[in-house]
Amino acid sequence: MVRNIVVLGGSSHPQLTQTICSHLGVAPANVLLDKFSVGETRVEIKESVRGKDVYIIQSGGGKVNDNLMELLITISACKTASARQVTAVLPLFPYSRQSDIPYNKTGAPLSKASNCFNKPDFPYILDSLPQTPHPDHAQSAGLTNGIDGLHKGLSKIQLDESSSAASSPQNARFASYVNGPHNRAETSDSGKSTTYFDRQKNGSTSSLGNGTAKDENNGTKPNNPKSNVFQPQPGYKQWVAQAGTLVADLLTCAGADHIITMDLHDAQYQGFFDIPVDNLYGRPLLKKYIQYQIPDFQQAVIVSPDAGGAKRATAIADGLGMPFALIHKERRPTKISDRQNATMMLVGEVANRTAILIDDLADTSNTITRAAKLLKKEGATKVYALLTHGILSGDAIDRINASALDKVVVTNSVPQDEHKSRCSKLEVLEVGTIFAEAIRRVHYGESISVLFQYD
Repeated sequence: MVRNIVVLGGSSHPQLTQTICSHLGVAPANVLLDKFSVGETRVEIKESVRGKDVYIIQSGGGKVNDNLMELLITISACKTASARQVTAVLPLFPYSRQSDIPYNKTGAPLSKASNCFNKPDFPYILDSLPQTPHPDHAQSAGLTNGIDGLHKGLSKIQLDESSSAASSPQNARFASYVNGPHNRAETSDSGKSTTYFDRQKNGSTSSLGNGTAKDENNGTKPNNPKSNVFQPQPGYKQWVAQAGTLVADLLTCAGADHIITMDLHDAQYQGFFDIPVDNLYGRPLLKKYIQYQIPDFQQAVIVSPDAGGAKRATAIADGLGMPFALIHKERRPTKISDRQNATMMLVGEVANRTAILIDDLADTSNTITRAAKLLKKEGATKVYALLTHGILSGDAIDRINASALDKVVVTNSVPQDEHKSRCSKLEVLEVGTIFAEAIRRVHYGESISVLFQYD
């Protein structure tokens, strides 16, 4: 029996909470989890947690947003009630796949919104527009969005000799780098040194497209009024929200002192936190299943359904001394007439062997079912799919029942009772013992490195 510990179970996975508590020899804490009629989450802890170590078990499956909000409120309630330490146990981490943001070589995230400019002729750019000249660099080429005469017009502006050296727009911008920026009052009072953007702000209708600068006071109308309105160059992409960093900040600000999870989709997710994160592995369970439940496993082939999971699959293949194969998503046209497999290509030999697909999670099951169809075409006798997180949302169960998969093995990091009743191919492994041992070791200050070992 573990003393001075409180285990709170969220509404996402009560069965896993009961399994963990039975292994620890403690009863689940008395907590009220409900919703008000308006839909707001209600959390009420009905026992004292003062000075105790609190472990809150909440998975990321099902109603993800409701479960996440419930977890945040529970963490905050425990910290308010003077808990000594609060640890969030998340078998499936919510929003763990939204850290995949497209980056270019400069490191700035770019959105992938489809529009008429998302073509090879309009590459992603991150340059400020209009381009700002620098004393050490050559003069920029100017705007490329239709205001071609801007630099040409600025170069032809001739002011009187008394103020030309100090009040030229380009010299003023050069001087701002060398001597520091001028005060706005100084530039506005000069009258003759107003820049293009100052005139736009003050309502001027000067036209620079024909090489002359005329104010509205002169009584002449600009030749091209549209040229006065600055338009950013097409191709610039807005910044996208990073939900991964946001969830990490929410958990930290709510008061979490420690995070325990399993098989993060991206290992980089741990770097989003300022608190310790223990990322447990589900590979020992999958490895043990291969050894004891798959006949002649030495003759089978470990297959990764995509290049991203190659390291995960090779770790199991190397530990068991089994061959490895990879399914590559080929973007070029192939000679395969089947549309479903036209973008997938197998690297390796699976003919007359049992193929074992290894992946961290399956949501819609589209990847593993397409991979199984390809493996059967290549001569595999049986196809197993071993997954840590079986989310299986939408029509995933129907897709698995109609697929070439012979068996799908998942863990109970999310509830699987409903899935198992609908799919005879599904088999569930228990992860409650791993989390219970991790909680016990963290509580007593012991090392949990033994839980990371594959053997």
